Amino acid sequence: MTQDTRELDELAQRARFELDCVNYPAREWVTPRFVDGQPVHDVVIVGGGQNGLALAFRLMKERVTNIRVLDRNPAGRAGPWKTYARMHTLRTPKTVSGPELGTAALSVRAWYEAKYGKEAWARLGKIPRGDWHDYLEWMRHTVGIPTTHDAEVVDIAPREDGYLAVAARIGGVVETILARNVVLATGIEGAGRWAVPALIEKALPRERYAHTSEAIDFAALQGKRVAVLGAGASAFDNAATALEHGAASVDLFARRRVLPRINPNRWIEFVGFMRHFGDLDDAQKWSFMRHFLGMNQPPPQDTFERCARFDQFDLHLGSPFDSVDFDGHAIRLRTPRGTFDCDFLIVGTGFVIDLTNRPETAGFADKIALWSDRFQPAPGQEDKTLAGYPYLSGSFQFTEKVPGGAPWLKHVYSHTFGAMASLGGAAGISQLKFSTDRIALGITRQLFLDDAETYLPSLQAYDVVELDTSAFEAARAARQAKVA
Repeated sequence: MTQDTRELDELAQRARFELDCVNYPAREWVTPRFVDGQPVHDVVIVGGGQNGLALAFRLMKERVTNIRVLDRNPAGRAGPWKTYARMHTLRTPKTVSGPELGTAALSVRAWYEAKYGKEAWARLGKIPRGDWHDYLEWMRHTVGIPTTHDAEVVDIAPREDGYLAVAARIGGVVETILARNVVLATGIEGAGRWAVPALIEKALPRERYAHTSEAIDFAALQGKRVAVLGAGASAFDNAATALEHGAASVDLFARRRVLPRINPNRWIEFVGFMRHFGDLDDAQKWSFMRHFLGMNQPPPQDTFERCARFDQFDLHLGSPFDSVDFDGHAIRLRTPRGTFDCDFLIVGTGFVIDLTNRPETAGFADKIALWSDRFQPAPGQEDKTLAGYPYLSGSFQFTEKVPGGAPWLKHVYSHTFGAMASLGGAAGISQLKFSTDRIALGITRQLFLDDAETYLPSLQAYDVVELDTSAFEAARAARQAKVA
């Protein structure tokens, strides 16, 4: 056993001890339910990344343990960190906390110091992406989060008995899992889909372009002319990765005339906002989010410099694509600032919020209330994108488009970027301790109320004896016998 392995094992033992010290009350309290012998899970979490992991941990701390986490990725690759994320480090400061939910021994700092030493932590600027992935997997194992991998949820539907039927393809076989509540923790695109402009899809053969969220054979781009569309962090990440793999040239195109310099995400990272944005009225939420989502984030400085250090890199601002053509050999891009040829195109145009595009919600998306169904902005304050976000409850639940039309939606929660308009944070590390609180309390409230009629009969039948007076009574009887 290596030194770092021994240190991590000791840290895991310490974490479990700390959890045991505060594990009160430890009593299981949710009554198990079955349908024809099949167990009904109290909560099914769709997605095993950091959002799903943190929520499962939060529920377990509330003694809601009859849960199941379904993750479409293979074991050891949950979340984006070893799939499509191509940054070297996280965007957030190394002091970030969230998934550990206040348990110091489960923090990323404790993990990093155990693995690499205290001096390494002191020298560290930002947390490397691979280390963050490994930390989350260590935490999953340490806490004991039950996760089913290679499980793709293809449908969620209500049943007549009030439960939800979750259809999941596991190992190629579709299994129906019963649940009282379902939480969607399906990543940043979990309320829609990754977006590729129609003019690209129509013009190019599929092997000549890829979205930044997809697997890309960067080694095959060595010596090739690569174009990247988009000015966000992921666009620059992919441009840098292509350059680092020997691309002959990388040209990055953006419709923006100036790159943003200020990151609004840093502003919102304070307790008041992350815990209480959901308590604002709708007009306040709308005004804030309309401004916030319009600000855009700059690429991190180190990400920009990954590209800028290459002579083969060029940046074209104010250059949206007017047209895209393919002659069988080269891709021709026409922009307001000139025409360019390339061999491969990487699309970094983000995602769209559209619940009809998700297999989990497509079957009932028409029943979910959007902001356009609940709020009418003042003239001049309209925003088509914001209007398309789902209108969620304070506990992250979907709400009904037509009151009474789908009451079971209160049992489906959206722990995705789609919650941004309603709750102000659902897609980053910093907000995890706050969002998981809201969701867990919403679920435990519902679980408790669902069984409310059983509690008085249960109390009336409660007969666990704590006080034993038999020894006293026997001694008293003996004393009285002597007197007699």
